[in-house]
Amino acid sequence: MLKISRPNISEQDIREVVRVIESGDLVQGQVCAQFEADLSRYLGDVERGDPHVALVSSGTAALHLALLALSVQRDDYVLVPNFTFPATINAIHLVGALPIVVDVCPRRYVITPDIFTQAVNSIIEVHGRPPRALLLVHEFGCPVDMVSILKIADRHGIYVIEDAACALGAADHGYKVGAIGHIGCFSFHPRKTLTTGEGGLVSTMNADLIERVRKLRNHGMALEGGGIEFKEPGFNYRMTNFQAALGLRQLASLDSWIERRRYLANKYCELISSSPCAELISLPEIIDGHSWQTFMVVVPTRRSSDLIVSLKTMGIECNIGAQVLTSIQYVRNNEDHYVLKSADPVQSRMMQGHTLALPLCEQYSDDDLKRVVEALEFVLASGT
Repeated sequence: MLKISRPNISEQDIREVVRVIESGDLVQGQVCAQFEADLSRYLGDVERGDPHVALVSSGTAALHLALLALSVQRDDYVLVPNFTFPATINAIHLVGALPIVVDVCPRRYVITPDIFTQAVNSIIEVHGRPPRALLLVHEFGCPVDMVSILKIADRHGIYVIEDAACALGAADHGYKVGAIGHIGCFSFHPRKTLTTGEGGLVSTMNADLIERVRKLRNHGMALEGGGIEFKEPGFNYRMTNFQAALGLRQLASLDSWIERRRYLANKYCELISSSPCAELISLPEIIDGHSWQTFMVVVPTRRSSDLIVSLKTMGIECNIGAQVLTSIQYVRNNEDHYVLKSADPVQSRMMQGHTLALPLCEQYSDDDLKRVVEALEFVLASGT
């Protein structure tokens, strides 16, 4: 079976994790601190400096803490793309805020400045006030146009939260995503290019925000006067040292892995564009700065579920890539609360049931990709 992806873990990585486990120093400590320091440098740049960062237990925990740190709360409107993993919208519910789903563009699968402007104007027209925040997603590592988005957000006093779960290493206008908006969130799940098993990161240029995140991830504790004070109710959202040891080892290879994925994404486009089934498949757009955590296509004439089953019988593992939020049960059952009629997410609705994420990771060869495309050609031609 050619898997959808494989974690890239070397024997040296495993030995380092074992070394940390054998040390007995398991909870968030010095190894985490070193990983944070290296991630901060990785996300920074000469012009703006390095962001403040905090490791946490998952990408979902990062989203939750980001919203709390910004004091997004009950009855605040938060814009969220209609095409993403449900953790994005779930985090908004966790703080009691009101999510409003908005469209994404059809070949990048992300929010554009035009979509954002239309959604803000619609909320102001319907509700008399702008949203408190935009929780955008750099879907599959495709960078959103952050420069334009931030100009619009600043005019209306809107926080911009970057869900960069899939996008460590992606860049917009030369700046690493997740460190451009008011606060950014990353995931280190095994499907991500860099993994710690589970785990996440919060990133911001605002020192006060990161201090609040650090307290909230650790039961609301802060060191004060040589002792510990519990400043507010918090969570146990810490990463372990042995998880950090794995991520710390992988970070040195991340850029080379991303370059390989960029090559493979171009190779997929080349193979599919020249195949007999080319007219049946909508390809993603190749843009600068994309980190290609996933390569997903849209097949308008076929159901994703059927294609996934047929390809699995040929030894090819695929999945749908992400969910269309208006198709999940609790959103579908209460759609009037989530969708503004004047900003209906038409493009993302059209993708529902027709998306197909193909196998992709830096370990795969040109021949692996040819095998995938040949299997897809057969399935589409035979109608199986």
